[in-house]
Amino acid sequence: MSKNIVVIGAQFGDEGKGKIVDFLTPQVHAVVRFQGGHNAGHTLIVKGEKKVLHLIPSGVLHSGMANFIGNGVVVSPAMLVKEIHKLADAGVLLHDRLYISDACPLLLPYHVALDQAREYKAGNAAIGTTLRGIGPAYEDKVARRALRVGDLLHEDVFEAKLAALADYHNFVLHNYYGVDALDHLRVRDEILSVAEEFKSMIVDVPTKLIQYCIRGAVILFEGAQGTFLDVDHGTYPFVTASNTLAGEASVGSGVGPLDLGYVLGVTKAYTTRVGAGPFPTELHDEVGEKIRIRGNEFGSTTGRPRRCGWLDLVMLRRAVALNSITGLAVTKLDILDQLAKIKICTAYQLEDQILTYPPTDGALLQKCQPVYEEFPGWLSSTTGIKDFLHLPSATQNYLRKIEELSGIPIVIASTGADREDTIQRYNELLIKSEYTART
Repeated sequence: MSKNIVVIGAQFGDEGKGKIVDFLTPQVHAVVRFQGGHNAGHTLIVKGEKKVLHLIPSGVLHSGMANFIGNGVVVSPAMLVKEIHKLADAGVLLHDRLYISDACPLLLPYHVALDQAREYKAGNAAIGTTLRGIGPAYEDKVARRALRVGDLLHEDVFEAKLAALADYHNFVLHNYYGVDALDHLRVRDEILSVAEEFKSMIVDVPTKLIQYCIRGAVILFEGAQGTFLDVDHGTYPFVTASNTLAGEASVGSGVGPLDLGYVLGVTKAYTTRVGAGPFPTELHDEVGEKIRIRGNEFGSTTGRPRRCGWLDLVMLRRAVALNSITGLAVTKLDILDQLAKIKICTAYQLEDQILTYPPTDGALLQKCQPVYEEFPGWLSSTTGIKDFLHLPSATQNYLRKIEELSGIPIVIASTGADREDTIQRYNELLIKSEYTART
């Protein structure tokens, strides 16, 4: 099996994938983002210093590490340059180690305007997007009218394509949504201006990644959002516009599926969700509020409060199956430190049926009632613990129960926000002795 690692979210996003990618990066040679856009927010805390990334892979804080933005990512030129500048101001320089696929669809101001107009028009039926234009950008890709990053290398081609696209989107904005059209010449000038700062980073990403694989390098593929926001397998229509599953690492980067290797599923010790959609274990009481406050459960991209609930093993089993998850990383374990009782949802009751896997129909999922198993809390601090055997016995039992119910080993447990607050277990399953030093 390939030594490459795919890190994906096993819930509704916000699982802490950025921290896990950052933690594993010293053991790999390259980090690749393969889907999503700047709607993703990956928060990294190193020695108390916080960095929030949206487009750029979470491996950037390690000097010398190669970072790739694959073709499955929709790229906003303005937001990419803003993020590059912000990192540069913090002393993180990306030239010669950030590579952007020429096949990435461009996310344009038209997409943002459409996203905002659509959500406003929907009113109470709005999906709850981040309003950053991600969905409309993917729509253009599927409709085969998208501009791509590689078009920026040929200004005459870019201008002609943009003019045609502007006519189409301005017609919809003005005539259907009743909002102002955008000046396509201003859009053109703004994009071409900022593009000068990353043109040298535009490459044929699949070819470079194939070369890495041939040399025996280890690649880490970083997913955005989570399994149940997948446009095909999530809680449709309350999903994101891309495929968030492990299989997309192949499609969204250009590396063959047999080269993906190990799949690490990241799950919180509880469950959260942002925006609308079914959430069987959601808590509407003081426990849910306590988890939200202790866990700082507010979106890193939007600032919206996250909905909080107990860990849902029914959903997690589906995530394991959909992604071929090899091992689990459980994050935010320390957030449960002050709870006297902790519950895990082990099944759903749907009328007279007991379900151990969630229904694919969102309307049926909305009707499911969680069946809980209750466990004693540990009522002591786990913050910063780095050895599994140093955890309270009740914490160890909780993690072992998750392994038992999911059938998957927990190879990493996070006991705090900082990179160092991490427990690594079962080394033989995840960190292979064949790993070679970075070159």
